[in-house]
Amino acid sequence: MSDKYENPTSDEYMGVVMGIIMSGGNAKGLAFQAIQQAKDGDFEAAENSLNDAGEQLREAHDVQTDLLTRLAQGEKIGWNLYMVHAQDHLMNAITFKDLAVEVVNQEKRIQALENK
Repeated sequence: MSDKYENPTSDEYMGVVMGIIMSGGNAKGLAFQAIQQAKDGDFEAAENSLNDAGEQLREAHDVQTDLLTRLAQGEKIGWNLYMVHAQDHLMNAITFKDLAVEVVNQEKRIQALENK
């Protein structure tokens, strides 16, 4: 069993942290883009953006799951404010993406009613 994540200041550890932050930020940006596309009536683009956001979140979640699995197996995982920040970014992005799905669906309904 490797303790490569024990040192929370190592380059490898910080790479994981930055990967989670970047994936979360990308997902949130794509979800926001989907809302804007839906407002413009481009629902196909909005769905594509939401799918892309979901893929970004899956990537970050896979890293998070790997860390949790390693921890459960007894590997020492260092924690610092950077990791807490990364987890915060990820959870906010997940919530924002879920909300964006609802906003896009509402926008579809509104535009369909306006076009009747």
